[in-house]
Amino acid sequence: MGRNAAAEDNVERSPGGMLYVRQWNNMQYVTSAAYLLSVYSGYLTEAGAGKGAAVTCAGGEASADAGEVFAHARAQVDYVLGSNPRGISYLVGYGAKFPARVHHRAASIVPYKDRKEFIGCAQGFDDWFGRKSANPNVVVGAIVGGPDRHDRFRDDRVNYMQTEACTYNTAPMVGMFAMLNRLARQEGPSPAARRPESSRSTAAAE
Repeated sequence: MGRNAAAEDNVERSPGGMLYVRQWNNMQYVTSAAYLLSVYSGYLTEAGAGKGAAVTCAGGEASADAGEVFAHARAQVDYVLGSNPRGISYLVGYGAKFPARVHHRAASIVPYKDRKEFIGCAQGFDDWFGRKSANPNVVVGAIVGGPDRHDRFRDDRVNYMQTEACTYNTAPMVGMFAMLNRLARQEGPSPAARRPESSRSTAAAE
């Protein structure tokens, strides 16, 4: 969260603020971390409402309260959706600019409604995979692997480390979007001060 960014054991961040773990499909870590941080911020609020509960980093030299933890999670979501140096949304189909050459077989081959002939595996690779044009089908809702540690992204099907669509990239974002949608519809204190729905349900059950 910025307070111990120089620590050797801390997760690296790109110049644009994206959490960075590795070159191949880094977005799986970004979306998962965002979701887990948002849930944890709810537990911090639950455990220390009005008591200043916070998470303390190794060594005790830095800490963050629920609001800061949630804000960090939200910043990662904003990065995925286009608040990044390239101004590109890594959620396909969202915003004015998103990856057009996703590494996805069905998306990169002409749809049957346009061409009725059979397209075999080899033909799909030989005739369609290497094309420079945008995919004929948009995989709306997919999240690609994303940029490198310097926020650089090459929109090319061959560049599967950055353009491949993976379900485990999107899955954590579904939970994050559900939480943000609920918070947006609620009145009252800021999102960080509200506890997760699951926490309220558990408390009610007890």
